[in-house]
Amino acid sequence: MKVLYFILGWLFFILGVIGIFLPVMPTTPFMLLALWAFARSSKRFHDWLYHHPLFGPPLQKWNEHRVIPLVAKIFSVSFMTISVVVMSIFSPLNIWLKLGIASIMAYGAWFILSKPSHPPKAAKSAVIEQTTADSPADSSK
Repeated sequence: MKVLYFILGWLFFILGVIGIFLPVMPTTPFMLLALWAFARSSKRFHDWLYHHPLFGPPLQKWNEHRVIPLVAKIFSVSFMTISVVVMSIFSPLNIWLKLGIASIMAYGAWFILSKPSHPPKAAKSAVIEQTTADSPADSSK
């Protein structure tokens, strides 16, 4: 099973990277799935992704506080809305199928919008205090 999870981890990671360049594909959900798969297959790659300079911070915020940044919310809900509008106007799909897809996207939008955009104040204060405690003392005084 570890090999399957490892392959899934890389598949989700690649899809997440593609999502950086294609606005209709999300990045963070695929990175969360990659992190989940790597957690079951490779501690090394899990730790690499979790501490990655670009992908790590959103994954850490989600893991610690279930936070979705405001910019990510705006982009995701905007593109879901555009997708539903384009689908409803140009797609030859059955109306019931269109409504089903729109319902799934509406649920996704609700889920995204129901999460906080910032960590709780107490968590921010703890991070600031920890950062201040970890920084070297100013020896010039």
